[in-house]
Amino acid sequence: MFENKGGEKIVDEHRQGEIFEVIGNTSKARRVYIESYGCQMNFNDSEIVAAILDQHGYQPTGDLEKSDLILVNTCSIRDNAEQNIRKRLTIYNKAKKSNPSVVVGVLGCMAERLKDELLAEKMVDIVVGPDAYRSLPQLIEQAQHGNKGINVLLSKEELYDDIQPVRIDSNGVSAFITIMRGCNNMCSFCVVPFTRGRERSRSSYSIIAEAIELFEKGYREVTLLGQNVDSYFWTNPEDNSVVSFARLLSLVADISPMLRVRFATSHPKDITDEVINTIAKYPNICKYIHLPVQSGSTRLLDLMKRTYDQEWYLERINKIYSVIPGVAISSDIIAGFCTETEEDHQETLKIIREVKYSMSYMFYYSERPRTYAERNLKDDVPIEVKKRRLNEIIQLQNEVSLQHNLADVGKTFEVLIEGDSKKSNEFHKGRTTQNKMVIFPKNGSFSKGDYVFVEITDANSATLKGHIVN
Repeated sequence: MFENKGGEKIVDEHRQGEIFEVIGNTSKARRVYIESYGCQMNFNDSEIVAAILDQHGYQPTGDLEKSDLILVNTCSIRDNAEQNIRKRLTIYNKAKKSNPSVVVGVLGCMAERLKDELLAEKMVDIVVGPDAYRSLPQLIEQAQHGNKGINVLLSKEELYDDIQPVRIDSNGVSAFITIMRGCNNMCSFCVVPFTRGRERSRSSYSIIAEAIELFEKGYREVTLLGQNVDSYFWTNPEDNSVVSFARLLSLVADISPMLRVRFATSHPKDITDEVINTIAKYPNICKYIHLPVQSGSTRLLDLMKRTYDQEWYLERINKIYSVIPGVAISSDIIAGFCTETEEDHQETLKIIREVKYSMSYMFYYSERPRTYAERNLKDDVPIEVKKRRLNEIIQLQNEVSLQHNLADVGKTFEVLIEGDSKKSNEFHKGRTTQNKMVIFPKNGSFSKGDYVFVEITDANSATLKGHIVN
């Protein structure tokens, strides 16, 4: 079992905790238990790890006590995520006491950031950064012989584009495709450039091949992943032609009109008119854009080194709304960043009201080591003020989300069935092109992976309800 425990952010709710099975390629099977925290990139990285380990005879297990190898794929974007992982490591080590041969490892961003500390505390046997997963089999073997293993070297070339991920998503309908790794944006609050390295893009050939294979296996939706997908840029060495993100979207959408295309995440400074027009052109490119604002205050955006101001952001929003009818836009919002005043906070609330986000990921500021903000800005907003402002942001966003969803009542949407509703196997669940979850009764004629038209009859701030129509 590869289990997503839902860290600080962004693994879709419908993907969490799902079970899948992979058969190893050796007669002597070993068992691996993996948990993933954080963003969709981490989730997809766990699929890459699964593929690498499968080639060395490891089968997944949902039983922690019976595992030979325990791995946690980590997130460092907020302190709370790291504290949660430390608690899990305590549990892993209890399992290790009952079976000393078990190898415990930390993968991902936290591994890169706290490499020496984790080994010094004797909490883990191996520490492996996001660019070093190919070395896992060797490091595991070393650990089995009593030697601690570490590889957190960042790479300017590693893309894992020759590895076919083991698809952890057991519904067989939706899958992630990483199109690029790393990040060149040095936002003052963000640790990602230090944990994932510089930006580099996969070849469009490998991305298209992966998408075609998924479609032929019955998948009907792919999500193109990157820290900043809009800056995807690949030069074909054969003819020096350039593939931009807009061009890549077109290439994937052209595979089949039955293949939905999503992407995450966009940066306001890079989302071009060409990308917006491409989304509008193709019916199977989902009408949903995650466009993090972080703050509504131009002053704070400058301190955050976001390279745009409120005016620029709203111009992009207005352009999106004018070109793509019915589009839904979501966001990331940070409360209580360094020096934030009540006036700055009110500007953020203003943005939520004006843009009318369908949903947002909302957090209070958590200072991260090595970032520009940690080195140069004072984290001077009291925690009780951060929490109060965050609660006000959440309350407003919930109100806006409810109105956003109520506006869909009476409308009919094409929905891709992902499986049974969590609460009842008499209901399907699926998503609209705007990334809204819909719950509706089964009628016996349709199953997982089918597209159906659903008339919306009711809604709350998180979910739409309806019934299938002809």
